[in-house]
Amino acid sequence: MVKDNAKKQVALLLADGFEEGEAVIVLDILERLEIQVTTLACQKSLTLRTYHGIQMQANELLSAQGDRLFDAVVMPGGPEGSVALAASKEVVEFVRRHDEAGKLICPLCSAAARVLGGNGLLKGRRYVCSGDLYKDVKDGVYVNQSFVEDGNLLSGKGLGLAFDFAFQLAYRLTGDAETTNFQADHIDYHHWRADQKF
Repeated sequence: MVKDNAKKQVALLLADGFEEGEAVIVLDILERLEIQVTTLACQKSLTLRTYHGIQMQANELLSAQGDRLFDAVVMPGGPEGSVALAASKEVVEFVRRHDEAGKLICPLCSAAARVLGGNGLLKGRRYVCSGDLYKDVKDGVYVNQSFVEDGNLLSGKGLGLAFDFAFQLAYRLTGDAETTNFQADHIDYHHWRADQKF
């Protein structure tokens, strides 16, 4: 595994109404692979209310990040949460800056269509999202798969695929097939393998 000073850094963007299952699964898997996840509240308070009304605390405010760059930016879905992210100029600029720097942009569920598609950030790339939200997206190419990779864009279909999405992201960040597969086996998740072809 990587040493602490070489850990990959991931920003997990959260707003009230986010899908807590998606967020926590991704955070759990990445942390198991020694990838540091910073939960960023994309609002004025660190205290967030999830899709199912659970109160959770973010690590930091998005507004306090300045010009900091992470290795990846993850956006979970949740109807209210993804709408709030999409409406935030601060979120849009944060994602745009990371995209232009070649960092991984990782929307899950409704976030690809709403946050990226709703703000012209797909840039013609292939993506997947939940339900029929793709019908309103004009600048991307919808692909009906569990998750879709196109350059630095890694999108996942929804909560049921959150484990696949998280393991694929972890593998993309670390390049360590052996350890990623070991962690998948460790939690008895046998649906994903680093050597799969997608």
